[in-house]
Amino acid sequence: MPPAKRSPLKIPALQALLVQAGAVLPCAALAVAADMAGIGLTLLHGALLQGVLAAALSWKLGLARWWLPIQLLFPLAVLAGLALHLPPWLAGGAFLILLGWYWSTYRTQVPYYPSHRAVWQALLAQLPPGRAWRVIDIGSGLGGCALHLAAARPESTVTGIELAPVPWLVSRLRAALTGSRARFLRGDYEQLDFADYDLVFAYLSPAAMPALWRKAQREMRPGTLLASYEFGIPAANGVKTILTTEGGPPLYIREI
Repeated sequence: MPPAKRSPLKIPALQALLVQAGAVLPCAALAVAADMAGIGLTLLHGALLQGVLAAALSWKLGLARWWLPIQLLFPLAVLAGLALHLPPWLAGGAFLILLGWYWSTYRTQVPYYPSHRAVWQALLAQLPPGRAWRVIDIGSGLGGCALHLAAARPESTVTGIELAPVPWLVSRLRAALTGSRARFLRGDYEQLDFADYDLVFAYLSPAAMPALWRKAQREMRPGTLLASYEFGIPAANGVKTILTTEGGPPLYIREI
């Protein structure tokens, strides 16, 4: 059965744009009220007020928390660009760079979250030597985790998958320059079959975790491991919590 088509209104980026548009009238009304009260607002005040209203509306509508600073700063960035008379190609170039780095973050609500060596070491502890493991790092970013695991477990097959083209290209170059056995795919992890792996590692976002858990339940084999850094696995029980650094986010491990 084909998946249901997603309404454009469910796309977070479009929601954020509509929020900015929706904040214009309240912002104008407040500016008029301030003027009537004898309080003159500058363009800077107006841009800041617009950003605050847009951020508040985004929070109220339940957009991911990383949208809040974007909504707050967007009007100020537009105002700064106009004041500095920046050429249009500069904004276009910045947009292309960000597009290559974040790609479909607007759709998946999974921004770039880099993990670190302490997390990789904790994952290694879940892979005792003496057997070949098949590991997939979904949303592998610049490839640090996959490269580390591949170096520590040369008998195993370690793969990273990344949707954004710039981080994927960087990870491919890092593997080629270091002679790593790690493989890096560009694509959507939703198209993978988790039954092909013994360990699935994710560092995604809270918005992605329910769907990831459902996919793991459908596809992963008994005895395999699902690991998530910082964002909890929505399972009723059986989740092991590992603190990789003092005061830092936990690593969650769930045996299927």
